[in-house]
Amino acid sequence: MPFKALRLLVHGLSLAWLGWVYYLGFSDQLGGDPVEAIIHYTGKGALHLLMLTLLVAPFSRWLKQPRLMRLRRPLGLYAALWAVAHVSNYLTFDLQFDWGLIASELVKRPYIVVGLTALVILLVLAVTSLPKLVKKLGRRWRTLHSGIYLALVLVCVHFWWSVKGFELEPLIYGLVALVLLSLKRRPLWRLAVRAQSASSG
Repeated sequence: MPFKALRLLVHGLSLAWLGWVYYLGFSDQLGGDPVEAIIHYTGKGALHLLMLTLLVAPFSRWLKQPRLMRLRRPLGLYAALWAVAHVSNYLTFDLQFDWGLIASELVKRPYIVVGLTALVILLVLAVTSLPKLVKKLGRRWRTLHSGIYLALVLVCVHFWWSVKGFELEPLIYGLVALVLLSLKRRPLWRLAVRAQSASSG
């Protein structure tokens, strides 16, 4: 498949999939609790896109197709978009912007704080992926965008804590995340050494 067609496919599927979820929800085709279903689907969609973003580099090396690396930016941006939709759905449909209830939920449910932290990281990465900021940040851009690994861990922890009792699905996602992190072992090690050198200097 030509690269331009592949990039258009990423854009089309990411947007169409999100629109389809909302269509099913508003047309009452998501079961007995469409609000919970929309929140759940958008959260999982954000996690899927985040994992796909991290899969681009190893697949690019494996297939010897460096142009595939240019898919990381749109995939990462759509991961942030789906994460924003996930949180917005929760605040709008579930809590209905009741600020007292929101504050209470933040205190009672630490997994929400973890999820919001991941969202902030994804938004920072999305904003700093603009070409002008990439150029301005220089080498610091790569260090900053290593935060995507932390975001992945936080999202998996958020998912794990949000379920009631033991469920296999969050465990599977956690194991996939560990595999993705293991593929990035060298970059993470170099990042840690760089950070230690900067602090000692």
